[in-house]
Amino acid sequence: MSNKTEKMQKPPEMKQKGPMGGGAKGIAPVEKAKDIKGTTKKLAKMLSKYKILVSIVLIFAVGSTIFSIVGPKILGNATTEIYTGLMNKINGTGGIDFTKIGQIILWVVGLYVASALFNLIQGYIMSGVALKVTYNIRKDLINKINKLPMKYFDKKTNGEVLSILTNDVDTLSAGLNQSITQIITSVCTIIGILIMMFSISWEMTIASLLILPISAIILKIVIGKSQKYFVEQQEYLGHVNGQVEEVYGGHNIVKVFGREKEVIKEFEKENKRLYKAGWRSQFLSGLMYPLMNFIGNVGYVLVAILGGYFAVKGRITVGNIQSFIQYNKQFTQPIGQVAQISSTIQAMIAAAERIFEFLEEKQEVEDIENPVSIEGIKGNVKFEHVHFGYDPEKTIINDFNSNIKDGQKIAIVGPTGAGKTTIVKLLMRFYDVNDGAILINGHNIKEFKRGELRKLFGMVLQDTWLFGGTIRDNIKYSKPDATDSEVIEAAKAAHVHHYIKTLSKGYDAVINEESNNISAGQKQLLTIARVILADPKILILDEATSSIDTRTEQQIQSAMDNLMKGRTSFIIAHRLSTIKNADLILVMDKGDIVEQGTHEELLKKDGFYANLYNSQFEDCNDEIG
Repeated sequence: MSNKTEKMQKPPEMKQKGPMGGGAKGIAPVEKAKDIKGTTKKLAKMLSKYKILVSIVLIFAVGSTIFSIVGPKILGNATTEIYTGLMNKINGTGGIDFTKIGQIILWVVGLYVASALFNLIQGYIMSGVALKVTYNIRKDLINKINKLPMKYFDKKTNGEVLSILTNDVDTLSAGLNQSITQIITSVCTIIGILIMMFSISWEMTIASLLILPISAIILKIVIGKSQKYFVEQQEYLGHVNGQVEEVYGGHNIVKVFGREKEVIKEFEKENKRLYKAGWRSQFLSGLMYPLMNFIGNVGYVLVAILGGYFAVKGRITVGNIQSFIQYNKQFTQPIGQVAQISSTIQAMIAAAERIFEFLEEKQEVEDIENPVSIEGIKGNVKFEHVHFGYDPEKTIINDFNSNIKDGQKIAIVGPTGAGKTTIVKLLMRFYDVNDGAILINGHNIKEFKRGELRKLFGMVLQDTWLFGGTIRDNIKYSKPDATDSEVIEAAKAAHVHHYIKTLSKGYDAVINEESNNISAGQKQLLTIARVILADPKILILDEATSSIDTRTEQQIQSAMDNLMKGRTSFIIAHRLSTIKNADLILVMDKGDIVEQGTHEELLKKDGFYANLYNSQFEDCNDEIG
């Protein structure tokens, strides 16, 4: 037997759950922006799968932009024609050529219609690309969540994970659908307008470009300051969602203990953090558009003055001045649009970063070349010098040894934190041992595929889990191809058949998503029926009768005794009266087996187990007295 281990503890970074266990507690503010460049590259790589469609979008965006940009130049010719006609009429040498002006207007209308049509097509295609990307991301996330190790969920709240699968995916989808198309159009517009402006007057173009360095400096400053708040906003949104989800799940407990004010106070605290991050990010990003608009107006004034001077000198026509002023105004618009959607882009990048981090989490990898088959495997289980700690530097299971024969009924008892449930987690490879080995039928459990290994086990836990659906489907969850007669036999063995028959729809009665339309005891009976139907080699009962009244417990105990014959069974129990007939009782304390034997043998030893048993017996006497 080993030396005493260090004090039992929870997995590192595990967050407390429950009515008051908001996942946002203790969250430190984000000190700096995330890897924007790296995330953008990953997004580009993801979009490269649709490079043909994106190329089509680019072509139509360029076409739409060209048709839109050429319009002002042609309209300038119409203005010049009208001005020239008026001057000729004043001088008595001619008049306005309305036929030519009409042709020009028809050309412009045709160009704008073509531009709108091209813009519609590229928007339609880009929406499809965005939806395909988010569809695949959701599929990847669901596949990933089933491959993550249990330790990941020990350090993440439900709300944080759900926020990634819902809020972040929706944010990314909206960003791809709106921002990518806008960026393509804006870049094409800027390039096209520059070409047209240079074709009219390079001096006036240079004057217009003087505003770009100022605009770039403002964009860099504002984006740099606002990005970290967008990251914080996404982080805190997940934490707030987690707290709301936990409190809602335990709202009955909150009301019973009168903790409404504390819950509201805690929520307000975290909601204020979300508000501050959101306000700062939106305020800073909102500054960009008015600032860019002001700078654009300054450039507009410079161009108007310079154009007037050139017109007086006869170096430029009136129509070209009009066209250039339009181009100048249009030139600042795409820059302003990029500034306006920068908040969407930043939120999209922050959301994408969290999604990629989730997808890149280390998962359970099956690296077994020739895995052992579970066919013919019996329930012989051996623990050989097992050492384990959720933190490798802090061992909580210390030199655990035990040899369990097929068909034995093994009870694991001990005070809270002794390591009872941890032993089961190691047995099912939710975690791997730090040292030593666990053998099933002489094979190290690492020689099995995890999925195959877990098929050997049937579990009934203290916390029941039923899904929204019929009672029949819930029982058949462990064996989807089971017949109705097999389901009924399993229900009878779990002493729940009579209850089911009292329901108006019997086995077709629907359990709601929260499973609150049946009692806690009946829920436990249904989970036991589910395990009975699976007919596993090894049973694990973790406080399986904790939610059942004494009379029902006696019925379940007799059914379980019959079920456990011929199967290895591990029973984790605090109520020692339920495991008197176990073949072997392992008494644990601080990660060690301090005693082992039958109920009678351990009582005769008058040791640790006897003290536990007598203390419970005395508590019962006190309650009766």
